[in-house]
Amino acid sequence: MAINEIRKKIRSDLEAPAELRRFGSGWFSGVIALIAAIAGLFFVFCLRFPGVFTMPQVRAFYDKPVFRFGLHILLISAFSFSILSLILRKNKILGYAALIVTLVATLLGGSRVPPSGELTSGSMLGLDWFVLNIIFTGLLFIPIEKLFAKYPDQPVFRDDWREDLFYFFVSSLLVQVLTFLSLSPTTALVKHTHWTTLRSWVANQYLIVQFFEIMFLTDLVQYWVHRLFHRIPFLWKFHAVHHSAQQMDWIAGARMHFIEIVILRGTTIIPMYLLGFANPALYAYVLLVYVHSTFVHANVGWNFDRVGKFMVTPRYHHWHHGIEKEAIDVNFSIHFPLIDRVFGTYYLPPGQWPKGYGIDGHPVPKSYVGQFMYPFTKGK
Repeated sequence: MAINEIRKKIRSDLEAPAELRRFGSGWFSGVIALIAAIAGLFFVFCLRFPGVFTMPQVRAFYDKPVFRFGLHILLISAFSFSILSLILRKNKILGYAALIVTLVATLLGGSRVPPSGELTSGSMLGLDWFVLNIIFTGLLFIPIEKLFAKYPDQPVFRDDWREDLFYFFVSSLLVQVLTFLSLSPTTALVKHTHWTTLRSWVANQYLIVQFFEIMFLTDLVQYWVHRLFHRIPFLWKFHAVHHSAQQMDWIAGARMHFIEIVILRGTTIIPMYLLGFANPALYAYVLLVYVHSTFVHANVGWNFDRVGKFMVTPRYHHWHHGIEKEAIDVNFSIHFPLIDRVFGTYYLPPGQWPKGYGIDGHPVPKSYVGQFMYPFTKGK
C-alpha cells in the first residue's frame, strides 16, 4: 500500500500544473534526477546480469573505461540534481525518490560492478536497449517539441504517457523476440529462393541508390499492409490500439500492439532482405525509419509545405490520426506521399491540422493490458 501511495505521489508531481513546473521550482531538477537515477540503476542491473538484460551489440562496450566513466557521471548527476530539487521544491517526492534510487544503484556497485560473464548468444531482455532508446529519442525530441510545439500547452507528462512509455519499454525489452518473429518469414523466403545473380547486382549498386530503393519498396509494401489493417475488421482492432492515442508526441508512436508490430515488420522487411541489399544501406535505412517514425508523431508545428510534397511530415501523418471524418482512411504512406496520391488516399488541406486525435467514441481501453486484450474482445 505504501509503495502504491508513493507511486501516486510521484505521478502527481510529474503531472503537476504548469505553475508548479516553472523554472526554479525544483521540478526540472527533480525530473532530471529521477530519470538519471533510473537509467543508472538499469545499467547497474545490466552489468550485474549481462546474460539476462543486455544486447550483445551493447555488451561489447561495458568493459570500456568510457562506459564506466559515463555511468559514474550519470549517478553523480542524479545525486546532485536530487539534492537541488530537495532544496528548491516544496513537494519533495521527486527529489527523495531520485535520491533513494541513486543510493540503491550505488549500493549494488554503481560504476564499479565487475563484469559477470560474457554474452555472445542465447536469449536476453534488452534493458540496456530501452535505456539507450529513451535517452536518445528523449534528448532529441523533447527539446524540439518544447521549442516548436504545435500544442504548446501539452506537457511532456501528458495523458496516457505512462501507457506509451510502457509500450516503449516492452518493445525494447522484447527486441530479440520481435526481431526473431519478424525475420522468420523473410529467412524462409531467402532460403527457398536462389536469386544469386539478382542479389549480387542489387548489392553492387551505389549505396545511395540502394537506400532510396529500400525506402520506396518498404513504403509500398507497408502502404498496403497498413491499408489492410484499416479495412479488415479483425486487423483493425489491433491497429486501433495505435490510433487510440488522443494526444500526439514523440512517444505516441510507440503505442502499437505486439501482434501488429510482428506483422508489420515481418512483411515490410521482406524486400529489404529478399532482394539482397547491402548491409550498409540496410543499416542506414533502419536508422532513418527509427528517427523518422518518431518524428512524424511528434508535437511539432512545422508545416514543411515544400518538403511535404515529397516526404511524409508530422502534419501529413497527424491527419492520418485525426478524429475528423475527412481523416478516416487517408495518408497510409510512411515515407512518400506520392504513393497515397497514386492510390487515391492523399489528404492534406493547406495549412490545416486535425482538431483532435483518436477514434470516434474512443472505444479502446486506457490500460496496457486492456489494450492488449482489446482485439480479442467482441464489439467494434
